[in-house]
Amino acid sequence: MELGFETIGNASIVCHDRRPILVTDPWLGGSAYFGSWILSHQVPPEQLEAIRRCEYVWYSHGHPDHLNAASFDAIRGAKILVPDHYGHRIFRDLQAQGLDVHVVPDRTWTPLSDRIRIQCISDYNQDAVLLIDIDGCLLIDLNDAHDRGWDRLVRKIAAGYTRTILLALTGYGDAYMINYHDESGAFIPPVAAQRLPVGPQIAELTRRFGARCFVPFSSMHKYQREDSVRMNQYVTRLEDYPIGFESSRAELLPAFIRYDCRNDTFERIDPPENPDLVVSPEEFGDDWHERLEAAEVEKVAGYFRSFAHLEEHLDFVTLRVGGRDHVVELARRGFRRGIRFEVPRGSLLAAVEYEVFDDLLIGNFMKTTLHGSWPATQIYPHFEPFVTKYGDNGRARTSEELAAYFQAYRRRAPLEYLLHRFEARSREVFRDLIPERSPLYRIAKRSYLGLKKAYG
Repeated sequence: MELGFETIGNASIVCHDRRPILVTDPWLGGSAYFGSWILSHQVPPEQLEAIRRCEYVWYSHGHPDHLNAASFDAIRGAKILVPDHYGHRIFRDLQAQGLDVHVVPDRTWTPLSDRIRIQCISDYNQDAVLLIDIDGCLLIDLNDAHDRGWDRLVRKIAAGYTRTILLALTGYGDAYMINYHDESGAFIPPVAAQRLPVGPQIAELTRRFGARCFVPFSSMHKYQREDSVRMNQYVTRLEDYPIGFESSRAELLPAFIRYDCRNDTFERIDPPENPDLVVSPEEFGDDWHERLEAAEVEKVAGYFRSFAHLEEHLDFVTLRVGGRDHVVELARRGFRRGIRFEVPRGSLLAAVEYEVFDDLLIGNFMKTTLHGSWPATQIYPHFEPFVTKYGDNGRARTSEELAAYFQAYRRRAPLEYLLHRFEARSREVFRDLIPERSPLYRIAKRSYLGLKKAYG
């Protein structure tokens, strides 16, 4: 390809300027989240070869469907670009793997070739947006990121382009932790069970960012573990994205395309779909009957006690492993609010050892039960992100470390940060007062989006 890009895999953009220049978040095969996820479609040989030849590789964040260790061999000779995340965990981890890693300056255009430049915007959720300028055609790679104060900046930059293509996670909502159970042990159907049309989400995003085109992105997976395959009923399939999409200015493109930026044309890539599999958890080192040893119980308890925020909002965390409960007491005011994780020993110990508890949540084979009074947003914001984002990835666990963490992001864009934090807190209060599934919530949400549309 002379000048343009391809989309393939889960969240991979392959950018070309006479040769392959850049690939984003290459997950090329194998599994993720302790074997729970696989790619929905194969990466064809042509795109795989282009990825191997890319001069640069950019990773958005640390989830294994984006930062996939099994794919390192294919990109080992490239220059690895990572966002300027506080704590620099990804930078240090990749350096330890012997890779050539570079931190991309935040909110600054960085040239990669004669006609390709990038701008990376990291945020306090340890996510990042990548803007890719291909000779005047702007790609907005939101991957999994949701606005953490950067929305206005991205829209301002996009307004300076006549050709803007948006790539972002949309769908029914299975790419998050949805394996909740009530206290009797019954599974609680998630919002994703309603299968609300995805098209309106996409239309709103294109309007918000002034995008002329949208490419479904960052959600091309399916489940394969025997203890998580039932979650496939909540996965967004390729044919689901157009349902309900209506826009007078934007076009919804296929998920896998080859886009020629010189001629402003595209052609479909039709990769083979991976077969549906059912794989035993034992294949990934998980035996649900195995119990924790005494030393392992102490190690896991120490992990949860290391997060200062938990003891301020939770009384206990219970680990049910091999049918036996292990209670980690966090506060001395009683047992009014707690959380129970029913999880196999192998993946639990790995998550604690490597500090990747988010991988257990998103894998959706671990069963989560909330005890006592919790917000409508469930484990957010009092467990996740303080454990998974700020703690595991940002290396901020104590009160002092958390203060330094947020101060660092506030210094980068003070007004944007403060406005977003106020808006986010207002939404949390609203959700606590009005159930998310209620008609009143849907009416209020439409009104809120209308106000955002009117006032930008």
